[in-house]
Amino acid sequence: MIYQSFAQLYDQLFDPEMYRNWEKFTLDNLHPQATSILDLAGGSGRLGVMLAARGFDITVADFSAEMLSLADQHAAEAGVDLHLVQADMRNLESFPKYDAITCYADSFCYLDDASAVQQTFGEIAKHLRNDGVFLFDVITPHQTDDIYPGYMYNYEDDNHQQAFLWQSFKNDDVKHGAIHELAFFTRGDDGRYDRVGETHYEQAYELPLLKQMLTQAGFKSVEVGTNFSTVMNDKNPTRWFFKCQK
Repeated sequence: MIYQSFAQLYDQLFDPEMYRNWEKFTLDNLHPQATSILDLAGGSGRLGVMLAARGFDITVADFSAEMLSLADQHAAEAGVDLHLVQADMRNLESFPKYDAITCYADSFCYLDDASAVQQTFGEIAKHLRNDGVFLFDVITPHQTDDIYPGYMYNYEDDNHQQAFLWQSFKNDDVKHGAIHELAFFTRGDDGRYDRVGETHYEQAYELPLLKQMLTQAGFKSVEVGTNFSTVMNDKNPTRWFFKCQK
């Protein structure tokens, strides 16, 4: 779950359409009077910048200092203010309460196990105002068990200066687990390529377990949907979207 080695390349390659979809999902599900939003695992701050441009008071929290440095750059380029905090989302003790807390890009699936997810849900519930909303997404067991094993994605830019290789495998040691092998290649002035590689581990959870954990954390209303909505309009989804209220 640490992107420090290639945060900038990761940021460049991420599909901008995803941020527009997350923005719409967020706006569709906020309380009309909401003003303050905490974006957990907010990475390079691209969603935060979009929401700040709409007048929201945005805090972006991320474990990676390099990602937050990129968020600072994006905010400056867009002429908006972001509150940037380096933090582990399992411990939000120093944070105030917010009207909304978001956490996208299946960030919970990168936590160590279900107990870490449960702990984080509890922290989020404590830092939401009474009429606040918690919005997030996670990949489904279908994604980890059927889509990721054998998955491969390769990219090279037009000038042959950068290349990216992504391979995914089933993690036999973890139920609904996946292993991602990522490698970036950057061409230097001498024509040689430098390689930076990382291994990421993801774990999906069954929907009844996720709902149980949210209830234990104190959420009384839990809506789940697919395709950036709270409606189950996909019979075999690869990602679930949640709207939760205390």
